[in-house]
Amino acid sequence: MLLRWTHLRWIDVASLLVAAAFIAPALAQQAAPDAAAPATTPAKKLPKPKPAAAAKPAAGAPAAAVPVAGGAKPTLLSQYGEWGAYTAAPGGKKVCFAIAKPSSSETVPSDRPRNPPYMFISTRPAEKVSNEVSIVIGYPFKPNSEATAEVGTTSFALSTQQDGAWVKNATEEAHMVEAMRAGQNAIVKGMSAKGTRSTDTFSLRGLAQALDRVDQECK
Repeated sequence: MLLRWTHLRWIDVASLLVAAAFIAPALAQQAAPDAAAPATTPAKKLPKPKPAAAAKPAAGAPAAAVPVAGGAKPTLLSQYGEWGAYTAAPGGKKVCFAIAKPSSSETVPSDRPRNPPYMFISTRPAEKVSNEVSIVIGYPFKPNSEATAEVGTTSFALSTQQDGAWVKNATEEAHMVEAMRAGQNAIVKGMSAKGTRSTDTFSLRGLAQALDRVDQECK
């Protein structure tokens, strides 16, 4: 129970960091065209905004420009293929993580709404945690269900709760990370509380380099 609570607590914190790292900028960029249309007419009736208020972050703005709860601002150390290496200090405790979005996603049925999924591998020196694999799936998992992560020919069982998943057998976690370092893809499969089945394929291109950078930053 303590292990599960710790995972959930970290996933909650990581969700804020990830939102600041790349989800929030991406959503803002997607929403920009829709937001601009209704503002066209009333803009003439409003006072001209100050330059600082009118400015919008560039599409490639660094993650550190987006604040998150507790004053933590994730800093992109470097991008390696599909994986970004980040560092942050939520609550004053330094964490480092490698993170990626799926290269492809599929749901059955295909029309079910879903938040962006992502996988991250974190190192948290203050908690003596190294290379912990976590997945946020983008919907609440079916209660008491398991998900799976397939790397090559090996399948790893994942425990689930709410929208988070992690390696069920902690002794297999190091094996999974090593398999991912050498593999091409990790395929995560799960089921939502409403019966939606999802398959997310994460490219592992750049993961080994991202993890090496994380290890270097959070020794």
